[in-house]
Amino acid sequence: MAQAGPLDGVRVVEIGSIGPGPFAAMLLADMGAEVVRLERPGASGLGDGAWNLTNRNRRSLGIDLKADGAAELVLRLCEGADALIEGFRPGVMERLGLGPETVLARNGRLVYGRMTGYGQDGPLSQVAGHDVNYIAVAGALGAMRRSGERPLPPLNLVGDYGGGALFLAFGLLCGIVEARSSGRGQVVDAAMVDGTAVLTTIVHALRAGGQWPGAPGENFLDSGAHFYEVYATADGEHVAVGAIEPQFYARLLELLGLPADELPQFDRARWPQFKQRIAAVIATRTRAEWAELLEGEEACATAVYRPDEAPAHPHNAARGTFTEFEGVLQPAPAPRFSRTPGTLRIAPRAPGADTDQALTEWGLSNDEITGLRDAGVVA
Repeated sequence: MAQAGPLDGVRVVEIGSIGPGPFAAMLLADMGAEVVRLERPGASGLGDGAWNLTNRNRRSLGIDLKADGAAELVLRLCEGADALIEGFRPGVMERLGLGPETVLARNGRLVYGRMTGYGQDGPLSQVAGHDVNYIAVAGALGAMRRSGERPLPPLNLVGDYGGGALFLAFGLLCGIVEARSSGRGQVVDAAMVDGTAVLTTIVHALRAGGQWPGAPGENFLDSGAHFYEVYATADGEHVAVGAIEPQFYARLLELLGLPADELPQFDRARWPQFKQRIAAVIATRTRAEWAELLEGEEACATAVYRPDEAPAHPHNAARGTFTEFEGVLQPAPAPRFSRTPGTLRIAPRAPGADTDQALTEWGLSNDEITGLRDAGVVA
């Protein structure tokens, strides 16, 4: 029998949302936390629990938060929770009668997690936006471009998930740990702009140290350097090169058959010329040929794989980085624990699919559930 995850015993109420909120809840649930997702019955679109893998590992409770009695139900659930996650614009939860003061009055140990793009205050706090806007304001997007080209959004990985969900999950766990010693909960204001700004710390450090002197696309981590770049192969695929350290760079040149004395690594003025020379060599072989030659070497060079190809990579297959659960191939829980590993237990659920079961598990009686349904609070 599998051991319970490291967060076994932690209980979280999640107010249904899209993007970083569900992903943070997924991370907690993957590690064993009991999370109940409260969402509007019949909800569809980007948050639809029936297909969205970020909704895995938790029950879906169908609730109309605007109905009379809904706030009281949520407060009752919060009485038995360690944390709450919400992703509305500032002020919405207060208007629903579920603001931090109200919730903490019912459970003074609860950690109240608020996920927004711009934060709970500031000039943009009430303005709509998405990942691309938040990482633009944080200064990350402006650095993600080759010289002379426009910035390229990195999917929604940096704002929604990196600067948003991961910082929300981290903040919630920090708050839960602190509450267990102090007995007092608090509010976690997790803004994607703030988190993304923290993710750019290394860029600010390099600038302060004089190691990021160029415009976007002219520095060694932003495609400016020939030893940190993506090159096209003979079959139209690509190879990623990240040979920053001198010993790895030397091995890369050796494998490519290029003379080290003709490509001094930090001769910035000649980086464009060196790129052309490496590109010409990479273009002579297919991606598979380069993968066989480079991936086992100390050259920090690998083939580039699409999401549909990555699960079959021998390394990912050997580690079980991807796993199949109820017929769907998906990333496995991470990180890994030696004694209490994270697990997949519940496939994504359609909105409201588990209302009765969830309410029962959180302490409501059959008569209470019937009354809530008759009142139109749950479905």
